Amino acid sequence: MGTNGSTMLEPLRQGLPPLDPASVSNAASCALPPRYEAVRDARQFTRRTLDQWDIGNRFDDVCLVVSELVTNALRHALPADTPRPCDQDAPVRLHLMRWTERLVCAVRDPSHDSPVAGDSEDFSAESGRGLFLVDSFADGWGWHPLAGTLNGKVVWALFRLGPSA
Repeated sequence: MGTNGSTMLEPLRQGLPPLDPASVSNAASCALPPRYEAVRDARQFTRRTLDQWDIGNRFDDVCLVVSELVTNALRHALPADTPRPCDQDAPVRLHLMRWTERLVCAVRDPSHDSPVAGDSEDFSAESGRGLFLVDSFADGWGWHPLAGTLNGKVVWALFRLGPSA
């Protein structure tokens, strides 16, 4: 079944900060395979996207947050016992959405567990500080379960962008 851009964002809209989805000036998303290398893919995708949108100057903060959100999502997407429909090879998806003075990164994963700050069971040195870092670098974040036929949840982070120079 084909999904166009607007329906793809539908489940995200319900829990996003109060921004009018119709006023999104740019949106991009990429599916991430359930492997830890996906964090690198997410960073590369984020850099390309922010450069295209002329907000590459925010890359460091945004990339750090994207890395943490994707790492957390992979931690939930990777267990072998996660029930997964056959047609869903990529249980994790990264969405970047830009308004004039806002950028939202949203990561979808198949788990219904709420994200917990201070989760320090880490599989890499820089993990574990996850949501604390997200909280420090983003201007806001939150999460919500997906509605309808979609399993899992979306965790999002919001960045304020200054007026373009």
